[in-house]
Amino acid sequence: IMMSSKTVLTILPEGGDSRKQVMMIFVLTVIGCVVFINYAIGLFLRYKSRETGIFMALGSPKSQIRSELFKDVGSMMVIACIIGLVLATPLAFFIWQIFKTFVVNTEEMVLTISANAFIFSGIFSLVVIGLTFYRLQMFINRANIIDILNEARKSEPIKEVPRWYGVVGILLMILGGVLGYAVPGFIIVNLHYYPPEFLTAFLYLPALIGLYMIMLHTVVNGWRAGANRYKNIVSNSMMKFEGRQTVRNLIVITVLVAGAYFASFYAPLMTSGASLNYENSKVDYSFNYRADQDMISESEIRQLAKDMDVVITDYKKVPIALLAVDGNEHIEEETKIGATYRLEYVEAISTAKFLSESNYFYLTGESVNLAPGEITTVYYDDGTTSEYYASNTTRVVTNYQTGEVLDVTPTDYALNNTDLFGYKVIDDGDYERLSSSLSDEYREELVFFNVEDVWETYAFANALFNEIVDRSNESAEIYSSWDPIAKDRYESRGEVYYNDNDAIVENGGEPLKLEDRNTANFRMYWKYMPKFRVLDKNDMIKNMAVFLMLFVFIAIICFASVMVITYTRSLTIGLNNAQIFYDLRRLGANNMYLRKVVKGQISKVFFTPISIGTIVIFAFYMLILYGNSGGITAGELSGIYSVLGIIAVMSGVFYVLYKFTYKKLCTILDI
Repeated sequence: IMMSSKTVLTILPEGGDSRKQVMMIFVLTVIGCVVFINYAIGLFLRYKSRETGIFMALGSPKSQIRSELFKDVGSMMVIACIIGLVLATPLAFFIWQIFKTFVVNTEEMVLTISANAFIFSGIFSLVVIGLTFYRLQMFINRANIIDILNEARKSEPIKEVPRWYGVVGILLMILGGVLGYAVPGFIIVNLHYYPPEFLTAFLYLPALIGLYMIMLHTVVNGWRAGANRYKNIVSNSMMKFEGRQTVRNLIVITVLVAGAYFASFYAPLMTSGASLNYENSKVDYSFNYRADQDMISESEIRQLAKDMDVVITDYKKVPIALLAVDGNEHIEEETKIGATYRLEYVEAISTAKFLSESNYFYLTGESVNLAPGEITTVYYDDGTTSEYYASNTTRVVTNYQTGEVLDVTPTDYALNNTDLFGYKVIDDGDYERLSSSLSDEYREELVFFNVEDVWETYAFANALFNEIVDRSNESAEIYSSWDPIAKDRYESRGEVYYNDNDAIVENGGEPLKLEDRNTANFRMYWKYMPKFRVLDKNDMIKNMAVFLMLFVFIAIICFASVMVITYTRSLTIGLNNAQIFYDLRRLGANNMYLRKVVKGQISKVFFTPISIGTIVIFAFYMLILYGNSGGITAGELSGIYSVLGIIAVMSGVFYVLYKFTYKKLCTILDI
C-alpha cells in the first residue's frame, strides 16, 4: 500500500536515489518475509510429522493424507493471506494518521491507495501459497514412514568450519561494501559507462558471502578463543545441530536490521544538517527575484514588518547578473551493452549567478581583491563544495545575449558563505562590462536583511513569503534546475527540454505552480524560494513530511519483523532441545547452569545479527557521508549524534525483548 501510493511516488522521483533506497529496503523486507514463512512452514510440518506417520502406518493412502494436509495447511495460509490483505489498509492508515496527528499534518499528507497495491499483495500471496503447497507436496512424496516419524527429531548440523572463516568473513564484508559503493562511480567517471543496476548489485556479493561465513563461524565455533571456548560447549553444540536453519535466520535478521537502520537514519541525517544551517546562518532573511517581476519593495517590506511588530535591523539589496559559463555536456548514447556518454565542451553550457567583488563585500563585510580576468566561487561555511553545484573550474564567461566573451582564471582565493553558496564573484570592471547590456530576463535582485528576535517572527516570514509568491508571475513557475541556456540548447537540437512543466507532466511528474505554494514540492524546488531562517526551521518537518513518514514506516515494519523472527527462532531452538535440558538436569545440572545454557543459545540469535547489522549499516552510512564531501561536515556530525541516539534506543528495545524471551523460555523449560 505504501509503495504504490501516489502520495509517496509523487515525492520520490522516478530514477532518484530516494526511490532506489526505498525499493532496496522494500525488496529486502519481502525476501526476508518469504524466507521466514518458508521456515515457519518447515516448523509446522515438523510438528505434523508424528501425526502423519501414524496415519500412514495405519494404512492411510498418500492421496488422503495429501488432501487433509492441503485442506488444513492450505486453508490456513489462504486465510492468513486474506486477513493480511484486509488488515493492511487500516494498519497503514492508522500509522499514517498517528504520524499526521503527532508530527505533522499538511495537505500533501493524504494517503492515497492505489489498486496496484492489491495486485502486488495478491502476487505476494500467490508466492507464499505456492511455496506452502510445494513444501507440502515434498513432504508427502517421502515414501519412508520412519523418515516422516523422525522428522520432528531431525537436525540440520553443520560440519566443522575453520576458525579463519570469521576473519575472512569480516574482510569480505568490508570489501563488498567498498566495491559496491565505489566501483559504480569509478566506472561512470572514468569509463563513461552507466552500468545497469543488476550488474552493480553483484559487487555486493563478497559482502553477502562474508556475512554467511561470519554466521557459520558464530554458530559452529563462536568467538571465544583458547580454553574459553569450552565454557559454552553445551550451548554451542546445541546451536551447531540446528546450524543450517539458524544461519539462514541470522542472515535474514542481519539484513532486516540493516534495512531498518538505513531507513531510520534518513530522517535525522537529513534534518540535523539543515537545522544546523538555519541556526548558524549569518542572514535572517534572504530572497532573490528576477528583475522583470513586480516584486515587493523595501518600503513595503518595512511597512509589513512595522504592522507585525518586527524590527528590521539592516537591509541590503544588490544586483545579480546571470551570465553563461563553460563546461562539459554529457551526451548520452545507447549501445548494445547499455548507456554510455561522452563529454562535449560547450562554451556557454548554463547560467551562473554573478556578483561583483564590491557587492560581495557590501553583503558580507568580507573584502575581496580580484584582478581583472580572475574569478572565484563561493563555498559553504565549512569549506565543502559540490562539483555539480559550485565548481571552481570556470574558464570562459559569456554575456549570452550580446555574445561578449571574457576569458577568466579561477583563483584559489577561498570564499566561504553558505548564504551565497554557488555564486561566482568577479572583478568590478569585468562585472560592469559583461552585465551592462543584459535584459531583465538575465538580471536578478538579491535582498539580505536581519531582524530582532528572529525566532519570534514566523508570522511575518509567512506573510512575506506569500507576498513574494503573489508578486511573481507565471514565467517564474520553474524548478530550481531550470536554465534558459540549457533550454535553448535542447530546442536548437529539436529536443524537448525536460525541465519545462509540460515535459515534466508528460513524464508523469508534477508541474510547479504558484498556487501550490504550501506543498513540499514547491517549497523544496521552486527556483526563487526565499531563505527565511525562522520559516525554514519551523516548516522543515512539514516540507519533508512524506519523506520522513515513508522512511519511518519502513523502519517500523523492518524492526517489527526482526522482533518476530528473533523471538520465534529463540523459542524454537529452546523447544527443539527440551529433551537435552531434561537430560542435563538428570545428570546433575543446577538451574544456574541451565539458565546459562539458555542464554548461550538465544544470545547468538539476538546479539550477533543485530550487532553486525548495526555496525555494517553505520559504517556504510559513514562511507556515504565521507564520499559526498570528502569529509564529515558539522551538519553531518550533528546528524551522526542523532543516529547514535537511535541506535542506543533500539538497542535498549532489543535488550528488553531478549530478557523477555529469556524468561519466557525458562518458564517453558521449567527452569
